[in-house]
Amino acid sequence: MFTVKNAIVMNVNIQTVRFNADSKLVDYVSDKLQKISTFHDRIIKVDVFLKLDNVVHNIKDKIAEIRVQVPRQQFFVKASSKSFEESFDSALNSIVMQIKRKKDKKAA
Repeated sequence: MFTVKNAIVMNVNIQTVRFNADSKLVDYVSDKLQKISTFHDRIIKVDVFLKLDNVVHNIKDKIAEIRVQVPRQQFFVKASSKSFEESFDSALNSIVMQIKRKKDKKAA
């Protein structure tokens, strides 16, 4: 859990599917997620799902899904690539853009 300004607590949940994440990957995701609170000050919950796809084949895509909950709204992004860090960074950039767009629309 991360404490965000105005005493709102952001609950962060990181889940892995079909593999066990090492501490470096979990730390990487946690560090990046701390910055998301700068884009919206009322984030309630963030769910991150890291998945392996195409387990049967030799090539395994790494999928990152991020779901962000704010009051009366939810944002969701899914990205895949050959590494979890790359997938997560892509998904995080997309979700930040979604949050910024929604905030700009609301302000206009």
